[in-house]
Amino acid sequence: MSSEDDSSGWQLTESDPGVFTELLKTLGVPYIVDDLYSLEPDSLAALQPLHALIFLFKWLPSTEGAPDVNAGRYDSEFSGFFAHQTVNNACATLAVINALGNIPSLPSGPQLRDLLSFTAGMDPQTCGMAITSADWLREAHNALSPPSAISLDGLGLPKTTEDAYHFVVYLPMMGSVYELDGLKPYPVQHGEYDESPEGWLKKAREVIEHRIGTYPTGVLEFSLLALRDDPLPSMQAQLKVLQEVGKESEANDIIVRLSNENAKRERWAFENSLRRHNHMGLVHALLLAFARAGTLDTVKEGAKKVMKTRIERRKGMGMGDMDED
Repeated sequence: MSSEDDSSGWQLTESDPGVFTELLKTLGVPYIVDDLYSLEPDSLAALQPLHALIFLFKWLPSTEGAPDVNAGRYDSEFSGFFAHQTVNNACATLAVINALGNIPSLPSGPQLRDLLSFTAGMDPQTCGMAITSADWLREAHNALSPPSAISLDGLGLPKTTEDAYHFVVYLPMMGSVYELDGLKPYPVQHGEYDESPEGWLKKAREVIEHRIGTYPTGVLEFSLLALRDDPLPSMQAQLKVLQEVGKESEANDIIVRLSNENAKRERWAFENSLRRHNHMGLVHALLLAFARAGTLDTVKEGAKKVMKTRIERRKGMGMGDMDED
């Protein structure tokens, strides 16, 4: 969760698979994070092996009581890894750490390995404090936060309260599906899952759909991400075998999938490079150039039209939180 007035040193991050995947790379974990647009079995099966689901939602104070009967129960005897969120803006990275800390035989870099070893056996509050006190982790988190160089303080503009969003994790543990929410006192157990082909994902889908159903009709401010194995090594191995045995048709299918996957990585890398730089100097120089050329008004009118289109699109999605000013 985030707060407008925050001095923790942790900055806001986006719910973006490229951001999470870059963070995993920094942690030395050979996994990736992918967007999930559907909870249907076929969509989930295409991402296997899948280790956890990261769910982003609008945080509402009214939801902060104990879970209701249909939404699981607190497990105060949880024997896995669980850390509380002790500072604002850290929930994205904390969700990732809460997930990784419960994956057996996790391959990771030395810094994450040492951090998980150091926090082993700590109570959730102390564990959360230890994690968010790790300078290297905060720096890795902030490196992927959009720069914020514009301040509207002192302009006499009306104050608006921004919506708060929060990340939680759903994953399998000890035969049950658990929800790890750093703002809750204990992990939430959502019941055992069966050994069907879907496994734990069937139960997780039911839980997430129930949670979405508690929001007003038409609310679409959710995001679901999948923590999964990096598919590139397995696809490359499949391609090699298919080419060796002369199965050109199947090999071509793999080549297309590899091309799409690599194009996605290139897009992530480009977007992350933009996040690492502050472009305000460039924007200022462009505005000056437009003004000197006498085209600033034309550019401004064009920008207004683009913004109007975006506002109409968001309103059509039930997200009427923008205005043309």
